[in-house]
Amino acid sequence: MTTILSNYQDEIISTTILLIVLFIIRAIIVITVKRIGRKSGTTEARAGLIGRYATVTLVLIAILIEAFILGAQTRDVTLVFSSVFAVIGIALFAIWSILSNITSGVIMFFSFPYKVGDKIKIHDKDYPVEAIIEDIRAFQLILRDDNGNLVTYPNNLILQKAVTLLQKDALDDSSIL
Repeated sequence: MTTILSNYQDEIISTTILLIVLFIIRAIIVITVKRIGRKSGTTEARAGLIGRYATVTLVLIAILIEAFILGAQTRDVTLVFSSVFAVIGIALFAIWSILSNITSGVIMFFSFPYKVGDKIKIHDKDYPVEAIIEDIRAFQLILRDDNGNLVTYPNNLILQKAVTLLQKDALDDSSIL
């Protein structure tokens, strides 16, 4: 056991430092995202979702750096990652709509001017919607129209359409309830 520790002492120290640095970076990102979420009035669930996206990204970066720490050659890592990304690219092309909705959800977290409770009008020529935002999720907005019907609207489409704010915090207005 002591020979293993002495033979791989540099790698163990480097791995420990890598893990500590990545945990600190993750904590900073999660705290910052939650602070931005509170400031913009979004839900804790949305902030947690963005935090999970950041964690997955950091884990992938950690795997890449750890491969170099353990002595992998650049050409070997490049071959593995290019093969993996080719397979992932083909799979994501098949489900590009889901990926675009997730990406739109991340964009909406940081720059969407409307929040839960606002009454909006979506100017869609095929299906115009006038409703109150009940929830903003990773893939879609959950809306409630004046008739009480539940409407889901994909995140990628909400960023492509003109939207008008009709009433701020309509859920808190007692005249609507």
